[in-house]
Amino acid sequence: MVSKFKSYQDRTDLEKIESNWKKLSGLYRRGEWSSAIVRAATAAEIATNLVVREELENQKGIDKPFVDHLMIWANGIQGKYQKLILPAVSGKDYEQRFKDLSGDIGGINTARNAIVHAGYFTDSAPAHETIVKSRGIILAFVKQYHPSFDLIEIKLIEESSSKPID
Repeated sequence: MVSKFKSYQDRTDLEKIESNWKKLSGLYRRGEWSSAIVRAATAAEIATNLVVREELENQKGIDKPFVDHLMIWANGIQGKYQKLILPAVSGKDYEQRFKDLSGDIGGINTARNAIVHAGYFTDSAPAHETIVKSRGIILAFVKQYHPSFDLIEIKLIEESSSKPID
C-alpha cells in the first residue's frame, strides 16, 4: 500500500514550513503555549534554511553538501541569519528588509531557548507574540523567492477561553 503522505525528510522547505505552521496552530489552540513557541521558532528556522539554499545553492551554485555543512556550523536561526544570510544578501535590493528582521529573530531565539534549554513555561500572550514574529519573518524570507506563499494568521487566545490541558 502506498502512503498518500510524503515523509518529512522528502518534503521541501516550503512543505516543512506549512506542516510546522499547521502543527503550531493546533498546539496554540489547545493551550500548549510553550510547545507552540518551539514549533514557531522551528518554522522560522526552516525559512532561514530556504533563504540559505536559495542564495548559496541556487544563486551562487555552491554544492548542496557544503551548504548543509555551513548550516550545521552556523547553528540555529540566529547563527544562520548572521553568518550566512546577511553576508549572502549584502548589496542586494532586499538586504535592508532582511536586516530589519534582526530584532524579531533575536526575540524568537530567546523565547525558544528559554523553553528548550532552561525549561521555562509560558502563557498565551508571549506565545502569540512569538508566533506573530515568526510569521513575519517567514513571510519576509519566503516571499522573496516564492511571492505567492502565505500562512494563516493565528489569532490571540485569551487564556480564560482556552481548554484545560489534561
